[in-house]
Amino acid sequence: KNFCMLRFIYLLLIFGCDLNFVQGECPHTAPGCLDCCTVQRKFDTIEDRLTALEKLLKEFQIRLIKNENKTVIFSAVVGRFGTIGPFSTDTTLVCRRVITNIGNAYSRFSGIFTAPVPGVYYFTFFYHAGGECDAMLYLYRNYQLIVMTSDHSLRHDTADNGGNAVFLQLRKGDQVHVRMGANSHVWGSYRHTTFSGFLHVL
Repeated sequence: KNFCMLRFIYLLLIFGCDLNFVQGECPHTAPGCLDCCTVQRKFDTIEDRLTALEKLLKEFQIRLIKNENKTVIFSAVVGRFGTIGPFSTDTTLVCRRVITNIGNAYSRFSGIFTAPVPGVYYFTFFYHAGGECDAMLYLYRNYQLIVMTSDHSLRHDTADNGGNAVFLQLRKGDQVHVRMGANSHVWGSYRHTTFSGFLHVL
C-alpha cells in the first residue's frame, strides 16, 4: 500500500508540473515545480528505504514469535501455615501456591520444574525457618545436586533465613527441584519460602 501511494503521488507531481521525459533527458521545469529527475531520484530513495524497513520489520516479527515460544517464567511459594518438616528422609519441597507460571513448566503438585525447551535457565530459592531446628535446602537437576543453602540449629537463635541462585544449561525434559534435607524444616506461612526460575533468552 505504501508503494502504491508513493507512485500515485509521483504521478501527480509529473502531470501537475506538465513534465515530459525525452530520451532520458529532463526538460526545463515549470516555475514552482521540481525537476523530474530529482523527483525520480527521491522516489527511488524512498522506495529503497521502504523495502529495507519492510525487511527489518519481518525479521523483528520472526524474532518476536521465536521469543514468545520460548517464554518460560515461574515463581511459587510454599503456601502452607506453620512449619514444613522435619522429616526422617530428604523430601521434595512442594511450593503449592503459584504466583507466575508462563509456559506451564512448573508443577504445583510435584514441586518439579521440567524444561520445555533447551537453554540456559536461572533459578532461585529462599527460605525462612525457626532456629530450633536445622534448615537445609538442596537444588537438584535431575538426580544431581547443584547448589544448597543451610543453617544449623542454635538455642539462642529464634529464626533463620537463607537462599541461593544458579544458572543452569538444560536440555528439553531436564527436571529441577528443591529438596529439603532430612531432619530439617522451613517455615511455610506468610509466603517466606519460594522457588522461582526463568529461561534466559540470548
